[in-house]
Amino acid sequence: MISLDFTEKTPKVLTNVHGADVEHSELPDTTAMSPRMPLQRRLKERHVAMIRQVVIFNTCMRLTIFDISIGGVIGTGSFLGTATALMEGGPVGLLLGYAFMGTMCYCVMISVGEMITLLPVAGGHIRLAERFVDPAFSFAMGWNCWYCWTLTIPAELSAATTLIDYWNPGVNNAVWITVCLVVAVGINLFGVAAFASIAGNLLSIRSIKVVTITGLLILGIVIDLGGSPSHDRIGFQYWKNPGPFVQFDGIAGAKGRFLGFVRVLIQAAFSFIGTEVVTMAAAEMKNPRYAMPWAIRTVYIRILLFYIGGVFIIGLLVPSDNPLLSLDSSNASSSPFVIAINRAGIRYLPSILNAVILTSAWSASSSDLYLSSRGLYGLAAAGNAPKFFLRTSRSGLPYVAVIFCSLFSLLSYMVVNTSSGIVFTWFADMTATTGLLAWFCIGVTYVRFYQGLLVQGYDRKHLSYASRLQPYAAWWVIASSLTTLLFSGWQVFLKANWSNMTFMTTYLPVMLFPVLYAAAKFLMRVPLVKPSEMDFKSEAEDIDAERCVWYVMLVHVVSVYMRS
Repeated sequence: MISLDFTEKTPKVLTNVHGADVEHSELPDTTAMSPRMPLQRRLKERHVAMIRQVVIFNTCMRLTIFDISIGGVIGTGSFLGTATALMEGGPVGLLLGYAFMGTMCYCVMISVGEMITLLPVAGGHIRLAERFVDPAFSFAMGWNCWYCWTLTIPAELSAATTLIDYWNPGVNNAVWITVCLVVAVGINLFGVAAFASIAGNLLSIRSIKVVTITGLLILGIVIDLGGSPSHDRIGFQYWKNPGPFVQFDGIAGAKGRFLGFVRVLIQAAFSFIGTEVVTMAAAEMKNPRYAMPWAIRTVYIRILLFYIGGVFIIGLLVPSDNPLLSLDSSNASSSPFVIAINRAGIRYLPSILNAVILTSAWSASSSDLYLSSRGLYGLAAAGNAPKFFLRTSRSGLPYVAVIFCSLFSLLSYMVVNTSSGIVFTWFADMTATTGLLAWFCIGVTYVRFYQGLLVQGYDRKHLSYASRLQPYAAWWVIASSLTTLLFSGWQVFLKANWSNMTFMTTYLPVMLFPVLYAAAKFLMRVPLVKPSEMDFKSEAEDIDAERCVWYVMLVHVVSVYMRS
């Protein structure tokens, strides 16, 4: 096995002050720089200040990635969508469903994390699919991701309408949709400067969401143990009555319980989908091989604490037969946490919590519109979409892509004739399905990546980040995502339970993806990339060179300060 170092053909352009070839080595040989000497107390106050600044910079970079990776994915799926999952699966079914999806999410992150840490290219996993599978696969994957990001916009807007009904149930929902649309589209049409100023506040919103969910977990434990104004100790009584599982659609026995558990999976997927998007920022980081591994290694914290811990608390506090959990009803206007707080007799806090969730939905719709429009622009730039989407204003705003993606937001007006909760469920199912397809593509891409490393004789031990669970984790992603997709809309096949809308929202993306891939394969006429021809070098050399430059600069600055 050989390490992922540069070949002899790579031009040697960097040399440090000691003569070491910094581009062709992981780090300069510090043992050759000076003989062994005992430690001496020669650091002055300015030396310590300089080192402190380096530490602060690295810490801030880590915290920014941590904030985006955690706060950016906690949204309506965690706050509002768990209502349907609890009602259809029961407390234990809800917990098992989220745990199952959590294993998938973790395996996705370690798979894409290993690839993107080695090759932090612009476009993230979509570009990696082109490099390790084929351009047709990347084409289908890119459009699937755009479809996912675009449909998340009406999902978030319909969720916002559901939450606003908590305060003003008599107002036409079209009013709230219009207000949210004007704000979201206006921010994106005013250009990058306006979005950047708003995005600066999005970090605060993400932090508020993290603090909120942490506070809710603590509050939930207090309420469960009898610390609420009513002083009722709940314990695990709702696990006994109405029970740990729900017999889905009245089907008795283990079959009904299993079907309820399977129904939880698609809602759990909606909560987890989007966690992998943080890796797309790797190309814009100063030192992605330092920041990204840390973000990947901490992914289990948000899975266990925020998702698994959150649904566990919800299952303790709210019975699965509570009528307010049904998003199909006209009075479903609050999350399970709000229901639990109301039942505990705590005043004012439910309104504050719903306001936080509403802010989360509004900010997410603005961010999703930005992401979908830039994703469409990227598809056009790669030749996978019509060229007129490349048209920009004088300030560089891709206004054609923004306007086109904004048109899909009009689907949220479906809440006028249908319950906002039902519309939210439709779009959540479609988003979850496309997200699972993206996870499947990541699993396939990693298996090909792993095969290429083996064929070309590279040693994964020399990677900046590598998991011992591979390649089994990637195969688990492939198998579990396909299984979940197969059963995503199974309830329509029950007797007298057919629904055209449910069938379309769950299975349309599954049918569309192979059509896109086959069409692109036919038109492009490109074969699969051979493992022996996979490119592990290009676009990675600049990252290694930049890292060495930073290291040499740091060593040089420290040496200068030590001599002064």
